[in-house]
Amino acid sequence: MIELYPVNFRFYGSLNDFLPSQQKQQTLTHWVKGNPSIKDTIEAVGIPHPEVELILNNGNSVGFSYGVEEEDYFSVYPHFFSLPINPETLRKTLDKKRFVLDVHLGKLAKQMRLLGFDVLYENNYSDESLADISHQQNRYLLTRDIALLKRSKVIYGYWVRGKNTESQLIEVLNRFQLFSEIIPFKRCMRCNGLITPVHKEEIKEQLEPLTKEHYDEFYQCTKCEQIYWRGSHYP
Repeated sequence: MIELYPVNFRFYGSLNDFLPSQQKQQTLTHWVKGNPSIKDTIEAVGIPHPEVELILNNGNSVGFSYGVEEEDYFSVYPHFFSLPINPETLRKTLDKKRFVLDVHLGKLAKQMRLLGFDVLYENNYSDESLADISHQQNRYLLTRDIALLKRSKVIYGYWVRGKNTESQLIEVLNRFQLFSEIIPFKRCMRCNGLITPVHKEEIKEQLEPLTKEHYDEFYQCTKCEQIYWRGSHYP
């Protein structure tokens, strides 16, 4: 018979969002058997692995494949912008910040595209498709579904805490430090295609009379040909 043994954890910062109120901001004990990986053990506690940036075991940095042992004490940290140590790399840093969003975040997808970010979104994406896209294209998976982030294929991901689009947008801009990368009129809100300037004469027959009268600067999606102008579309 395999005996259970205790493993102690302390989760920091935003990782406490995943814990019951009585377990937040304190050392907690989780009982395990055998020699499971720390990745699986952390997820058994309730925290999806893409949210974890650093794992210290009795002060030493370990990776997700580390096999848990008796008397281990883990300090687990979320994403951070600076820390005065050299942790074991849990995942490589992505050169580009590109995203794929789940079916619950359609309005957020449009707002992020409006600010110029590369965001894939379809309202019929399955969980499997989202995990595949994130894995194959090295995109951050943004989701309201914690279980989706626990899929083994998902390396880069984030659980969006906010309940409304405005708070979600600010949250994501802060989490990924995107404020300096905002470029309005770069991406199409409808399809994520690139937008380029277009001469008014080329598209004037597609414009409403008042739009044609009051605006002279226009942009058009190179993919779906949606037209934009610096009116109500402009953030």
